[in-house]
Amino acid sequence: MEEHLVKINKWLYPVSFLYGMGVGLRNKLFDWGILQSKSFDIPIICIGNIAVGGTGKTPHTEYLINLLKDKYRVAVLSRGYKRRTKGYVLSDSGSSVRSIGDEPYQIKKKFPHITVAVDEKRVRGIENLCKLDKPKIELILLDDAFQHRYVEAGMNIILTDYHRLFCDDALLPAGRLREPEKAKNRAQLVIVTKCPEDIKPIDYNIIAKRLGLFPYQKLFFSSFQYGNLIPVFPKTNITARNLSSLKRSEHVLLVTGIASPTIMKEEICRYTRHVELLSFGDHYNFKNKDIKLITDQFNKLQGEKIIITTEKDATRLATHPAISEELKKHIYALPIEIKILQNQEDTFNKTIIDYVRADKRNGIIP
Repeated sequence: MEEHLVKINKWLYPVSFLYGMGVGLRNKLFDWGILQSKSFDIPIICIGNIAVGGTGKTPHTEYLINLLKDKYRVAVLSRGYKRRTKGYVLSDSGSSVRSIGDEPYQIKKKFPHITVAVDEKRVRGIENLCKLDKPKIELILLDDAFQHRYVEAGMNIILTDYHRLFCDDALLPAGRLREPEKAKNRAQLVIVTKCPEDIKPIDYNIIAKRLGLFPYQKLFFSSFQYGNLIPVFPKTNITARNLSSLKRSEHVLLVTGIASPTIMKEEICRYTRHVELLSFGDHYNFKNKDIKLITDQFNKLQGEKIIITTEKDATRLATHPAISEELKKHIYALPIEIKILQNQEDTFNKTIIDYVRADKRNGIIP
């Protein structure tokens, strides 16, 4: 297994200790029933993690949508991070990134026939979704709600980055863990994400041993797969193109507002030698000065050149008034899909579908 150095600020351990005491007390209050978790008469699948930073929750949520949308009336409920609204908002054709957040907007745009809602109070959001009649919701996917213990999901799925496993990490602020490692015990499924496709069988066994899961927990491994480059501004008459169509001499300005752009850059570097990364913070709200920076950096590139961004960032760039008509002709989004490794895709799909079938009344998996 390839070794990766996980940066931990050991001098912050005393602060992490205090943080851990607060998190531990909160979890104990839920375990003792002093703080109440609410269950619902509907299957609820929570997709989350115990670390901050990008582990691939949105593409894994989209994987589940694709798996379930033709069999059940699916709803996705998210907090709607960095949206400009408050409370419960049910998305519709007029929803924007500002009203529901970038990731829910991306999901609604890709899957217009499913229900997408946002609410910082997940219990209230679920209650409102359950009141809908057209359509009558049969299944709810909770995005990034593993720490929101006021909801008792029927199935908890947690993700951990292959390059930064939670067993190698430390609590905030020394590391990136939101909760102690033992919080993993609340999950029924654990997925190691962002794995290299050529990962060796022995690495599966090493990781499985190091994660220390219980017999009731199932472990899966996934990798990112990249689709065709999609024009962010289709009205400019540029067409979709395959990544393999990139020439070795073609210059790419990679613009990202995600937590971990390294894997995406490495993928593009397989096709061209000239990739310049312009990285912003996760869920970044691009300002006029940022568009000017992007434009200036792009104009400095020589020869054939394009701009590539993520689907999430494309949702914000697509409506930005400062982008010139000329620049629009060169901007593409690179979609990400999930592949379940180790010939476990059928097993993973069956595990999800069996839970939904058996849990019409949201009986909790032990």
